[in-house]
Amino acid sequence: MGDRASLRRYATVSIVAALATIALKGGAYFVTGSVGLLSDALESLVNLAAAIVAFIALTTAARPEDEDHRYGHSKAEYFSSGFEGALIMLAAASILYTSVGRLLAPQAIQRVEVGLGISMVAGAINLVVARILLRAGRRHQSITLEADAHHLMSDVWTSVGVIVGVGAAALTGWHRLDPIIAIAVGLNIVRTGVSILRRSLMGLLDTAIPEDLLRKISDIFSHHAAAGVRFHALRTRQAGARRFIDFHVLVPGHWSVQRGHDLLEQIEEEVRDAVPYSSVFTHLEPIEDPASFADVSLERAEDVPRRHEST
Repeated sequence: MGDRASLRRYATVSIVAALATIALKGGAYFVTGSVGLLSDALESLVNLAAAIVAFIALTTAARPEDEDHRYGHSKAEYFSSGFEGALIMLAAASILYTSVGRLLAPQAIQRVEVGLGISMVAGAINLVVARILLRAGRRHQSITLEADAHHLMSDVWTSVGVIVGVGAAALTGWHRLDPIIAIAVGLNIVRTGVSILRRSLMGLLDTAIPEDLLRKISDIFSHHAAAGVRFHALRTRQAGARRFIDFHVLVPGHWSVQRGHDLLEQIEEEVRDAVPYSSVFTHLEPIEDPASFADVSLERAEDVPRRHEST
């Protein structure tokens, strides 16, 4: 997990960017008095909190396995992304509350050009950092970095919407347009928060690895089926970047233990090559023994193993 520890530098970049955008967007709000720009600044406060939590989570997830955590600490990333989703929802609630108040009592916006110029600089910073985090998150299979990147991208679109809305409000003189844009921003942030929370909860529920990776495993099974080898009881789960895969390998009963062991070593290596960051567990059984097929269900729905069983 040495490469996982290096991911903390991306969280550090996110923290620095959040501090910079808070200062810029806060300044833009104080200059203009725009509730739309205030909503943008509040989301940057959430970005800072989320980046700090991401740094802590990535530090925890990078720790090696120990006596109490034999499968490692990679699930810490789900807690980080879940916390970020909750913070996003809190920011959205604050934005909506403030915006409704301003909608009922609209106010004129001051020094629009200066405020929008500052907001554009802050949006550009978030765009650059979001792209960096998204590439790193996908490359290293880090849900924490991906969640942070998607959050920053939602912030970028927030800034775009706010700039357009505040500019239009200033040009038309319709001051209620400012809080209306802020409400739209708040609802969009709710959508982002729900998406991140759902992904985090699914990870904590030991969701199976993606279908494209399951197909790669099935292809490996099919390749070995030509030699009379069969497979069943495939189970997979994902914990952060780590994937855990286990299945049973059925071979002719006259094979020696050494031959069966060598085959399992080969198959496990092929699966690890096809599915990055995976731990593979196998169980060898004689194909002629009816008892070998008695444990196919393994306390799960009967139709699950059939999808990936090779016969």
